[in-house]
Amino acid sequence: MTIAHDGTAFDWTGRTVLVTGAEGFIGSTLVDLLVARGARVRAFVHYKPYAEKGHLKRYLADGTGEVEMWAGDVRDAGRVSDAVAGCDTVFHLAALIGIPYSYDSPGAYVQTNVTGTQNVAEACRRWGVRRLVHTSTSEVYGTALTAPISETHPLQPQSPYSASKIGADMMALSFHHAFELPVAVVRPFNTYGPRQSARAVIPTILAQLHAGVREIRLGSLTPTRDFTYVTDTAEGFLAVAACDRALGEVVNLGTGQEISIGDLAAALIAASGREASVVTDPARLRPSGSEVERLLSDNSRALAWASWAPRVPLAEGLRRTSDWVATHPHLFAPARYQV
Repeated sequence: MTIAHDGTAFDWTGRTVLVTGAEGFIGSTLVDLLVARGARVRAFVHYKPYAEKGHLKRYLADGTGEVEMWAGDVRDAGRVSDAVAGCDTVFHLAALIGIPYSYDSPGAYVQTNVTGTQNVAEACRRWGVRRLVHTSTSEVYGTALTAPISETHPLQPQSPYSASKIGADMMALSFHHAFELPVAVVRPFNTYGPRQSARAVIPTILAQLHAGVREIRLGSLTPTRDFTYVTDTAEGFLAVAACDRALGEVVNLGTGQEISIGDLAAALIAASGREASVVTDPARLRPSGSEVERLLSDNSRALAWASWAPRVPLAEGLRRTSDWVATHPHLFAPARYQV
């Protein structure tokens, strides 16, 4: 059970819950937690003509019907509305992610992230859901002006991706202010763990190490990040969904600890048990003015309002992630990685 902010148990048993972006890294982990707590889960997954369901394949194979698959696209308002109908809670995770591609196709990020969020909020308003939890990202803060970063920190659109997420956050919150929609915004800080794709720094480095690469080529080594293990992030979603104090507000989900990319690489080498050196590759540096130099969360609001705190230490989380990458080599192609 999830513990609500007033100390009482919040029971998910029998509640119909929609998760958009459910086949992804965080989304599938959240689906697992909801199923374990007895929720009836609708998984809104991006339609693919080859019927790939990402990390939810096992729910298709087990025949239990614990998860109901809804193929669609959050840009399709009608399909989103159909999926939301009859739901108690909606977790909106579907988004176009990744910073590098946003430089090439900013319009696609606006359509999916901003318009998609509008469609989800409209559907939640139409069907009277108990709670909408919208997913933000720590990238909206940009480089820390003050640290640790609280929810009142200025928003800085240092990439088209972060700009689109700022727009999505404001769209979600506007529905609370204008229409009293019961929405809360969760802002994860650098989630990592099993199932994360090769586009992210931790699985990228680990996959190269387990493939026997002896020289890890990275961009800037000095930026710091606040890495949160994926099950901790997913538990944060559930905690905020049970927290009335979070309505119309933003809640950070981070550890309150930072590590530089250079030190992270060293920790990953240790976790993998391999030997390698780290080299800065100028071709992997982000455009000037776009690199976020420091992200460090103030997670006191999550603790005070939603009784949430991370449980998995970084060293343990990196070990678990290393073990998962080592046993899933077919998901990675080291020669194509860019960080």
